[in-house]
Amino acid sequence: MGLNKDESIDMPLKSSGPSGGQSGAFVRFLNIVERLGNLLPHPITLFAMLCMAVIVISGIAGYFELSITDPRPVGSSGRSEDGLIHVVSLMNAEGLRMIVSNLVTNFTGFTPLGTVLVALLGVGIAERSGMLSAAMRSLVMGTSKRLVTLTIVFAGIISNTAAELGYVVLIPMAAMIFHSLGRHPLAGLAAAFAGVSGGYSANLLLGTVDPLLSGITEAAAQMIDPVYTVGPESNWYFMFVSTFLITILGALVTEKIVEPKLGKYDASEAAVDLSHQKMDSVSALEKRGLKAAGIAILLLSALLALTIVPEGAPLRNPETGLVADSPFLKGIVAFIFICFAIPGLVYGKVVGTMKRDKDVIDAMSHSMSSMGMYIVLVFFASQFVAFFKWTNLGAVLAVSGADALSAIGLTGPLVFLLFIMMCGVINLMLGSASAQWAVTAPIFVPMLMLIGYAPETIQAAYRIGDSVTNLITPMMSYFGLILAVASQYKKNLGIGTLIATMLPYSIVFFIGWTLFFFLWVFVLEMPVGPGAATYYTP
Repeated sequence: MGLNKDESIDMPLKSSGPSGGQSGAFVRFLNIVERLGNLLPHPITLFAMLCMAVIVISGIAGYFELSITDPRPVGSSGRSEDGLIHVVSLMNAEGLRMIVSNLVTNFTGFTPLGTVLVALLGVGIAERSGMLSAAMRSLVMGTSKRLVTLTIVFAGIISNTAAELGYVVLIPMAAMIFHSLGRHPLAGLAAAFAGVSGGYSANLLLGTVDPLLSGITEAAAQMIDPVYTVGPESNWYFMFVSTFLITILGALVTEKIVEPKLGKYDASEAAVDLSHQKMDSVSALEKRGLKAAGIAILLLSALLALTIVPEGAPLRNPETGLVADSPFLKGIVAFIFICFAIPGLVYGKVVGTMKRDKDVIDAMSHSMSSMGMYIVLVFFASQFVAFFKWTNLGAVLAVSGADALSAIGLTGPLVFLLFIMMCGVINLMLGSASAQWAVTAPIFVPMLMLIGYAPETIQAAYRIGDSVTNLITPMMSYFGLILAVASQYKKNLGIGTLIATMLPYSIVFFIGWTLFFFLWVFVLEMPVGPGAATYYTP
């Protein structure tokens, strides 16, 4: 299980697969994806290069005084007096002063940075105490054999609230569960992988990805509307219901397509001795800890309800008295922190993993130490977003794109089909959700806003495209880990076999989730989240 992302990319494609052999066309497709992915630099390097590209392009465009008509109504915030959007050059003295004087504040003021780190502090306590692992084992191992597939996919989706827990704990455990039941272990691995990664954006709870993406969306939306805000809860309704959709689809694909193609498992194919493979059941002490943590969650929920539900409650909007645009929704990250930290602490006290304050501090420190790469990436991503906004290149591209869509008559809901497909294709080569959205949001959020769609709806569509191809891209950061786990059960298993196993999930998730998006948003006319609009009007 020591393979990293780069090692997995360099492994050769094998001809074996669940269907008994991959077609030449499919192998060529996988080879193209692999080669294109290898051409991309590290996401951090990519953002550094994009920063330099924005500076140079802005200098060229500024020299030729490039501008475009501002489509916003006269008097709108941010609209210039001459009614034009001018490209601002950063390749001059004024641009240099702007870059140097704002380098630090671009980074520290980047919304996703603080929100993700604060949420992760609470998740770190819950994870380090052992609560999340025990809860997941209790959920999966305590279910009936008839519902085990459904439960594994569901547990995979829920695990996304706790960062890498699903990849590190659930996926290997799912393979072991299927093997212990006499089923093909790769089918269990695939079911868990489908939930954890294919259902990455679906969840019953808000997780660290929600404030991360909403912060990027808000920054992109403010290129058109400087006062527009996008909260972490902006997609919660849609993602909550999507949890059940992906659970059902994932279980059906596993039992109707993937497992029959894999056939009966032959233990002689294993690369390791499986005779001693066993799962640790949830001990009596862990059960007591989970019960205590559950009581803590109920008490927290009751306390929180007192601050939200009654008329005039302190966390309602003080001006309107509504929950919409309230301190509760604006401070949702604080509640994510509390609702993981306190139950995690209670669990740790009961089972003995959190005996003193140093254990809690170590848990939070450990969660922060794992974010080093993310913090470095955010530094360069925040500069790119700021540069893109200062130069007005994002606004010019958005207006030009919106004009092009209007010219060909593609301004209706069908535009989201192309948008979701595009996001899925980009995700094949740029596996990080935050990195991909930081690059594409400044272009597509303003563009789709200009043809009348709200940022919250645009973000929900992006999350579908970003999730469904996670399963078939070697660029996904945990792909090497999944490949290593799968290789324990099938010797000489290569990237092609794993991708061919997961491809049915990607296809079914793309079709089913996209159709559900259109049904939810445009047929039922339901909001994607609390207070979220479907359409944008300046």
